[in-house]
Amino acid sequence: MAMTKGRQREMLESVYSCIAVFFIFVACVELCDAATVVDVYRLIQYDISGVPFGSRLARLNHHVAYSPFIPGADLSRAVVIIPIREVNITFLRECITQKKALGGLLLLLPQKFNSESKDDSKEGGQMYKKEGMQNILTELEKLLINAAIPYPVYFAFEDEKIDAILAEVKKKDAIGQSPTATTGGYKAVTANPEPRKLAPATITNIQGWLPGLRTDGDANQLPTIAIVASYDTFGAAPALSVGSDSNGSGVVALLEIARLFSRLYSNPKTRGRYNILFGLTSGGPYNYNGTMKWLRSLDQRVRESIDYAICLNSIGSWNNELWVHVSKPPENAYIKQVFESFSSVAEELGVQVGLKHKKINISNPRVAWEHEQFSRVRVTALTLSELSAAPGLLESTGSLFDSRQFVNDTAVRRSVKLVAESLGRHIYAHPGKNIEIFADGSSLAINPFYIKSWLNFLSQTPRVAPFLSKNEQFISALKKELADHTVEVNVQQDVLDGIFTFYDSTTARLTIYQAFISQLWTLCRQ
Repeated sequence: MAMTKGRQREMLESVYSCIAVFFIFVACVELCDAATVVDVYRLIQYDISGVPFGSRLARLNHHVAYSPFIPGADLSRAVVIIPIREVNITFLRECITQKKALGGLLLLLPQKFNSESKDDSKEGGQMYKKEGMQNILTELEKLLINAAIPYPVYFAFEDEKIDAILAEVKKKDAIGQSPTATTGGYKAVTANPEPRKLAPATITNIQGWLPGLRTDGDANQLPTIAIVASYDTFGAAPALSVGSDSNGSGVVALLEIARLFSRLYSNPKTRGRYNILFGLTSGGPYNYNGTMKWLRSLDQRVRESIDYAICLNSIGSWNNELWVHVSKPPENAYIKQVFESFSSVAEELGVQVGLKHKKINISNPRVAWEHEQFSRVRVTALTLSELSAAPGLLESTGSLFDSRQFVNDTAVRRSVKLVAESLGRHIYAHPGKNIEIFADGSSLAINPFYIKSWLNFLSQTPRVAPFLSKNEQFISALKKELADHTVEVNVQQDVLDGIFTFYDSTTARLTIYQAFISQLWTLCRQ
């Protein structure tokens, strides 16, 4: 009997020890400093006609691994961390297409892509190679947004702490030691809930007028020229999709053109006999859905008064050549006039303008360029862009690479000069003449500080429509700015049509702990 009680006492003491160790472990996890805490940005999750795409989960609670190349390693409960510059696209494509099990994937972006980064000279001790990184990110984003990935995928920015953690993890991986509860290492944890479907997105269009000068007894409606730019974006990580070039550059150019012509139109002596209509449209990545709804909402008389529309798209990263994309034949009177005017001004600026004609298929609802929505309602229009070919659906509309560091202020200024001068010569009947209306140093000069400040502002503002509220601050800022330079500014709100469903949970805080489980388990057994 005594031995039985003794054994019971030993067993109880052992249980109490394990319980004590357990509570010590919990206290350690709760109270000790984490190795690092970083902001992470989830890969977009969406459906097209019910077909899933993007990352389908959000919560992480797994050990950290670096290389998915370890033979026979079970990474189904591991978060694989890979710097973007070390990504093997071929291998990652195989992982996704073959549905290899991962606990999660964290892709590290260079600080160069961080809007708060002050270092724009070097990355990792080497000069940053723009073209190489752009190619990697283009392929990576295309792969990720066109696949359904059954685990969380996040992006984060490199920093010293996470680099140090990754260096330690690499050492373990190099000797073939897979991360498990007993081998220790690091554990990555997020506390965000699993994603939920979003309500249908609200799209907001903003328009403003510069009314032309009517003469006494002029009963006819003045002709109108429209300047249009779509302002929203789409990218692999919605919280990082600022679209500095696509289409922040187009929006900034439109605002500067409105500012320049407002100075001319504020004086009856220099007001042209054309109305100028400015439109900032939403839903650009989604078949220019907002543009379509805006055009349909216009009074028929206004729509019929439009001689032509100029759509501005991605005009901030070109060197020597821009493209004019049209749906109507180049022989069309307005197309010919605008292109010749652009070509004349371009020659004076020492750059080139090319013409691309692509007839639209009315039976196909898909449009490649914004001007095609105008063509569908029989309004002559063109798109001015540095892109020589139309991007695919959801492509080149605010990628991870499309950040402020890679937009050239000079390119935006030259784009403004090209449009404003050609437009001015048409409005004031000086076609083909070497008359500089917006001359440097004059009261009508292009303002580089205005362009720079708006590029900076838009480059810090993610603009993916399904994640914007009706009262978004930057939309109010655009409305106010347009109202400063035009009249009859109004806002049109509607629901994004179509086949898209989006999910929330776009950001999280990722905590990386040092794992003590193996040591605590040893203590418990003793």
